[in-house]
Amino acid sequence: MSEFGVGDTDFLLDGRPVRLLSGALHYFRVHEAQWGHRLAMLRALGLNCVETYVPWNLHEPGPGVFRDVEAVGRFLDAVREAGLWAIVRPGPYICAEWENGGLPHWLTGRLRTRDERFLRPVEDWFRRLLPEVVSRQADRGGPVILVQVENEYGSYGSDAEYPGRLADLLRSGGITVPLCTSDGPEDHMLGGGSVPGVLATVNFGSDARGAFEALRRHRSGGPLMCMEFWCGWFDHWGGEHVVRDPAEAAATLREILECGASVNLYMAHGGTSFAGWAGANRGGGVMHDGPLEADVTSYDYDAPVDEYGAPTEKFWRLREVLAEYADGPLPALPPAPPALRGPAEVRLTGWASLSAVLEARGGPERTRPVPPTFEELDVDRGLVRYEVTVPGPRQPYPLTVRGLRDLAVVYVDGERAGVLTEDDDRLERPVAGHARVQLWVESLGRVNYGPRTGEPKGITGGLLHERQFLHGVRARGLRLDALDDIEGIGFRSPPGDGAPGLYRATVEVRGAGDACLDLPGWTRGFVWINGFNLGRYWSAGPQRSLYVPGPVLREGVNEVWVLELEGASAGPGPLLRGR
Repeated sequence: MSEFGVGDTDFLLDGRPVRLLSGALHYFRVHEAQWGHRLAMLRALGLNCVETYVPWNLHEPGPGVFRDVEAVGRFLDAVREAGLWAIVRPGPYICAEWENGGLPHWLTGRLRTRDERFLRPVEDWFRRLLPEVVSRQADRGGPVILVQVENEYGSYGSDAEYPGRLADLLRSGGITVPLCTSDGPEDHMLGGGSVPGVLATVNFGSDARGAFEALRRHRSGGPLMCMEFWCGWFDHWGGEHVVRDPAEAAATLREILECGASVNLYMAHGGTSFAGWAGANRGGGVMHDGPLEADVTSYDYDAPVDEYGAPTEKFWRLREVLAEYADGPLPALPPAPPALRGPAEVRLTGWASLSAVLEARGGPERTRPVPPTFEELDVDRGLVRYEVTVPGPRQPYPLTVRGLRDLAVVYVDGERAGVLTEDDDRLERPVAGHARVQLWVESLGRVNYGPRTGEPKGITGGLLHERQFLHGVRARGLRLDALDDIEGIGFRSPPGDGAPGLYRATVEVRGAGDACLDLPGWTRGFVWINGFNLGRYWSAGPQRSLYVPGPVLREGVNEVWVLELEGASAGPGPLLRGR
């Protein structure tokens, strides 16, 4: 057992000053069988600590319905086995480019405030989660040395009582190690997010001295720490791939350490937002109130340890800096995970239309005067089919979808009529009545940062024919996790035109290992291998292939399911290959 504390100028481990050299690694973005390898890579980088968020929505998909909360404890046990300390950031809000910033879609009340309709579910969640952390604190022989209160709250709100209430919940739940907060290095952020008596830390990507000066304006004492040193960045669908110069990142890391500060590399290893859990941001500059920018599936983050677990040039540049602050020689790199030997063609064997899939796996159909949202249909990740009748006879008028979030493929009397988005919400061709209109609406990820966190998905403003609202909307949701098993779905031979639907396929593997999946000619959808959801693919780029963890594959025949939502062009099928 060890005693970890916060001194006047340093962190203290059993009374001796210690500097935290930490790296972010999210257990939920790494296949569990690969935790040990990734943690060993962090040690080889020169780190003595690992930081992880805990996504509430992953573990409580419905009120009081908990799913594998024990994974948190298993990860912390793996951290201890790797010889690292741990920083745990349980939220309830985490950002992390994760769906809804980690907040469940079913929450009500004013999010991230003292509103009891929000705080009561938080209390229930902490009551279930905290035992996994409490028993693994340093003073009980475990690796946990710091627990964070909320996350960058000063960027969102100023309800000072709210983070204080969370700190009390953590303490009453058994957290005895030091608590901390983390915020941007601006006065309103540090003022809004800090909690009296709780260590404050700052997040930034450059100008370490300026950031720490801002922190000292608010806290004259306590150890300096950058809780998030952004050594890379994330990508959006339809945007450019973002990279940061390794030498520049290493120079900023050196500046942080020369200030005598502790640091957490965000990310040290990013991993993958499997199963459609990637979030979204709002553009529009500092207001974060502009167009939706959906996060890609890969969370490589241009990190020193890439998505496949391999060291990058940035790894070696940062390692050179960190080696100067190590107690001794750094560990050697662990053996690389096995990679797939040779390419393997994915052979399509069956197909089911979206309507057939919805019939077999969808929720109940509901008819409402106005379109129900995804939240009202209990759809966290997935899509909803809205149906409405344009009465007639009437002449052609424009059909507009108000408040569309996020994307709709529209059919009029069974014929595809177009694809609509939030910024392009009117069909190009007017619609005459009498007509039957179907809109397959997909969520591209809930906003994970800024004032529009928690906004609903689906058709949120109504359907207009000219200026008249169309009422009597029928809606049926399809949750993405309903397709983790496809038993009972009726398949027939794949069509030759690449029609939308669920494709069944096989791929034969010899020499299983880490791989990537290419989908040339496919537009947008999701892929499962042996029941494991790899995440969203989209021809919009910049991501061009999906990472396939080696433990997902097996020798011989593997099952592949592809849910194509818009349509694929004729040409080669998906291809599984080594990196």
